[in-house]
Amino acid sequence: MSDNGGKKYADEVDILHVGAGIMSATLSSMLHELEPDWSQMVFERLDGPAGESSFPFNNAGTGHSALCELNYTPEKNGRIDVSKAMAINEKFQLSRQFWSYQVENGVLTEPRAFINPVPHVSFAQGEDQIKYLRKRYDKLSENHMFPDMQFTDDRDTFAEKLPLMSKGRDFDAEPVAISWTNVGTDINYGSLTEQFLDAAKKNGTEIRYGREVTNIKREGNFWKVTVKNVHTGDKQIVRARFVFVGAGGYALDLLRKAGVPEVHGYAGFPISGMWLKTTNQELVQQHKAKVYGKAKVGAPPMSVPHLDLRVVDGEESLLFGPYGGWSPKFLKKGSYLDLFKSIRLDNIPSYLGVGATNIGLVKYLVEEIFRDFDGKVDMLHEYYPDADGKDWQVEVAGQRVQVIKPAAFPRFGTLEFGTALVNDQNGTIAGVLGASPGASITPAAMIELLERCFGEHMIDWADKLHEMFPTYGKSLKRDKEAYDEQWAWTQKTLGLDTDENTL
Repeated sequence: MSDNGGKKYADEVDILHVGAGIMSATLSSMLHELEPDWSQMVFERLDGPAGESSFPFNNAGTGHSALCELNYTPEKNGRIDVSKAMAINEKFQLSRQFWSYQVENGVLTEPRAFINPVPHVSFAQGEDQIKYLRKRYDKLSENHMFPDMQFTDDRDTFAEKLPLMSKGRDFDAEPVAISWTNVGTDINYGSLTEQFLDAAKKNGTEIRYGREVTNIKREGNFWKVTVKNVHTGDKQIVRARFVFVGAGGYALDLLRKAGVPEVHGYAGFPISGMWLKTTNQELVQQHKAKVYGKAKVGAPPMSVPHLDLRVVDGEESLLFGPYGGWSPKFLKKGSYLDLFKSIRLDNIPSYLGVGATNIGLVKYLVEEIFRDFDGKVDMLHEYYPDADGKDWQVEVAGQRVQVIKPAAFPRFGTLEFGTALVNDQNGTIAGVLGASPGASITPAAMIELLERCFGEHMIDWADKLHEMFPTYGKSLKRDKEAYDEQWAWTQKTLGLDTDENTL
């Protein structure tokens, strides 16, 4: 791909990645499999990989496959809409396939360092929620992509499955129900990122830490990328034929600097978060699951409350939250000026429109900002009635920037919750915006990037893509045989075919 009159420049690469998180690490690994002769380079403003959204406690660590997340199955006119759940589940299967392929090929050397079996549970409180959960269970359990899903509204079974959550609970005052499956996962995206990048370095990819990309400009058939050493202030110029902006909250700003017209009018709304965390093993051993409930009215989907078992670096802990918050930073280690510097004439209508039409979200964030530690423990009591604040501490989560897309008059802008891929019409620069399910569906997002930006190569890459993704191009929700075959393979390869952590 890199060819300039036969001369190869020291600071000229085929593929340049901005950010050393799970997105860049995954794309780099995929492209190396497809085109091992293409040169690649990664720039990261921090002094190590996976320091922002990919850091294990900056996210929920859920292998998002819609097994338990109630916001993926909304009720519309009395019916459960499972279309989003099906789509997310199919995308997560592609993640499992890519990780399994890379385990078999020695790229990922320690699967248990990044993925562990943890049951996924949906939690309902009160008669209305129980009716909804039962209908959701009935709908999802019909499909083979939600295997061995179970439901109960029996208090004794609830206590058996979730002993921590049953302690001190008044079942007579408020009935509860759960649906669950034992095939959920907990994922350490930091470890996954590190393993990908370790392999990338061995394959010749140059990774430079402490380097911040400050500008991206078009120069003929190249992108001229300006990079600053964050410690010395020195700058360098690197030319790249393709640029991937996996810079989290800073991605939108860099795409705007690159003059990508597709982000004209886009804006970003930062939302921060916090967890309550305990490492008290007496409590941890009584809760071997990820339990998701219903979001409060006005709360963003990323703030759906859940009580989770986490497995990070071999140590188990429990997280509850997230508690919403607000900061003008676009990254956890960003600047308090980020939001203000992002405001431009073309996106002011987007900001104004969202502010006027999301009063519930604003109210929710204000309430969360002023919620003290005791208030956080009071919320925990809805899941674990006997919780003692002395066992828990506050853990600051990652910073998320929700995408605000421009809309035609008379609408001014819409706040999007989810993950969005943006690229220029020539397919020479792309970036990922938004939040959950994000990291869980990264391989699927990168396949979409390949289709959009490298379409002329897709025929030549077809065989290799099917090696990495055996069900690429198939509808797993309809093809049970294909689903069962890939499921058995990934369960074994990833070491998930075990009886540990089951309800």
